[in-house]
Amino acid sequence: MSAARPHPSRLDPADGHYEAIIVAHEAAVAAGQLLYRDPATGLSVLSVLAHLERGECCARGCRHCPYVED
Repeated sequence: MSAARPHPSRLDPADGHYEAIIVAHEAAVAAGQLLYRDPATGLSVLSVLAHLERGECCARGCRHCPYVED
């Protein structure tokens, strides 16, 4: 699983905003940002960098959690 591609249980690839979300997340990661603005809702979302900084899953169902089991 790529860190830029959320587990399907966290973001459905069929979601109409999927690609825009991926682009926004990739831009945030490239800029070293812990948060990005969700293009569909305008809400702040933790990037994978925030999760890696935390070091473990918080069990809250975060979109970009790198600790999700396949």
